[in-house]
Amino acid sequence: MNTDAALCLVLAVLFLALAGMLIILFVRNRRLRVLRDAMLQEKEVIYSFVHDVSEVFIGDGSADMDQLLKRVLFYALRTAKAGAGAIYLRGEGNKLEPRAITGIFPPLSGRPDPGIDRAVSKSQHVEEMVRRHAVSLGEGLIGTVADLGTAELIADAERDVRVPAYAEDFLKIRSLVLVPMRFQQEVMGVLAVVNRVDGAPFIQADLNLLQALADQASVSVHFFRLREALDAKQRLDRDLEIARKIQSLLLPKHLPRISGFEVAASNLPALEVGGDYYDVIQIDDIHWGIAIADVSGKGISGAIMMAICRSILRSTAVGQTSPAEVLRAVNRLMRSDFAEDMFVSMLYMVLNTQTSRLTLARAGHERPVLFHADAARAAEILDSPGLAVGLGLHEQFDRILQDCSVVLGPGDVLVACTDGITEAMNARQEEWGVDNFLEAVSSSACEGAHSVINNLQQRVVRFIGDAPQYDDMTLIALRKLP
Repeated sequence: MNTDAALCLVLAVLFLALAGMLIILFVRNRRLRVLRDAMLQEKEVIYSFVHDVSEVFIGDGSADMDQLLKRVLFYALRTAKAGAGAIYLRGEGNKLEPRAITGIFPPLSGRPDPGIDRAVSKSQHVEEMVRRHAVSLGEGLIGTVADLGTAELIADAERDVRVPAYAEDFLKIRSLVLVPMRFQQEVMGVLAVVNRVDGAPFIQADLNLLQALADQASVSVHFFRLREALDAKQRLDRDLEIARKIQSLLLPKHLPRISGFEVAASNLPALEVGGDYYDVIQIDDIHWGIAIADVSGKGISGAIMMAICRSILRSTAVGQTSPAEVLRAVNRLMRSDFAEDMFVSMLYMVLNTQTSRLTLARAGHERPVLFHADAARAAEILDSPGLAVGLGLHEQFDRILQDCSVVLGPGDVLVACTDGITEAMNARQEEWGVDNFLEAVSSSACEGAHSVINNLQQRVVRFIGDAPQYDDMTLIALRKLP
C-alpha cells in the first residue's frame, strides 16, 4: 500500500471516529436537553406548588384543610401525569380518612357495591364509596404504606395480587404509586395516584418526584393543623370568657341577711367553666330557699343552662316551701332543653327561720353535712333520694325525689359543696376526698360559716398545689347563731 492510500485510510478512520463522536455528543446533548427540560418543568411545578399552597396561609382565613389538599393533589396529578389520585390523612383512632379525591379513583380495598350499575353518575358513586371507607393502619396498600412509612411503585398493577381487579374498564388499575406524607418521622397520611394519562407505566422518577412533593405538602399540612388548633383554642378561649362573664353575673353579688342565721358561700371557677351555681332566695317572710347546683355542660352551653335553671328556680320557688316540689317543676320545665349528655345536679333547701327547720331535696347532688355544736353528737351526712335534673323520665324523677328535714340547734353548721371540692386532685393524682372535707369543716365549725368557707378554700388550694383545676369548686354554709 502506497503512502497516499495509507494516508487516505487514516483520514477516513479519523473522520468516521469524529463523526461517531459527534453523533454520540449530539445524542447525549439531546438527552441532556430533554433531562434539563424535564427538570425545569419539575422545578416549575414545585415552585408553582409552593407558591399556590402559600396563598392558602396568606388568604382571608376562609381556606380549610380540604382546599389545601385539593391543591396538593392537583400538582401531584400534574407532576406524575396521572389520571386520578387521592390523599388519605390520619384521623381519630389512627384511621386513614380519604380527604381529597380527583378523577375516578378506584377503591383499593373491597369493591363498589352492585348499585354502581344503577347510579346516575358512576364516578360520583365510586367517590362516595371511597370516602365512606376509612383505612386502618396495615390494611391494604394504603394502610401498609402508612404503617411502614415506605413508598410503593407498582408498574404493572394488573399482575399484582394486592391490587383489586375490576371488570369495569373505567375502574381498571394499570399502574399505581403510593407515597407516605411524612413530617419529622411521623407519617401523617398517604398520597396515591393511578394510571398515567398517556398509558405508560409509572417509573421510579415519578415516585421520587411524588415523594418530594408529598414531603413538601406534609410541612404545609402540619402547619395548617397548627393554625386550625390555634383558631380552635382562640374560639374556646372566647367561649370560656363569655361563659365566665355569664356565670359571674348569675351568682349573687351579696348574700342576704337571714335573721338568726349566718350564711356564707364561695365559688372558685376552673379553667374550663363547668357551670356551678348557688343562690339564696326569699320565699316569704319566714322562709328562705338555699340552692347549690352543678351543670354538666362546659363553656357557653353550661352557662346558658345555668341561667335557665336559675330563672326557673327563682320563679317556682316563691310561695313553695317543699324543695321536692320545686325541683319537680324545674325538671319538668328544663327537660326538653337538655342535650343528651347534659344534666344538672342540685341540692335545694328551704329554711324556716321561726322553727329552725331545714327541709331539703337532693336531685343527684353531693350530700350536705351537718355539724352539731354539741360535741357529743357526730357530724351527720344528710341524705335523700333523687335523680339529677334532666335524667330519667318525668314520672321516675317525681317518684324517686323526696323531702327530708332536720332542726338546726344553736351553733349547728350545715355545709354543702359541688364535686369539684371533694374530687379535687393534686399533682400526684390523689383526690382530696370526703374525709379531708369533714376534717376541715369540723376544725372551724365553731368559728362561724365564713370561717368554715375560708378554711375549706385554703386547704383545698394548698392540697392542689401547682396541679391544674379542672372543675369549679363551690361551697355554701349555713349556721344557726348561738
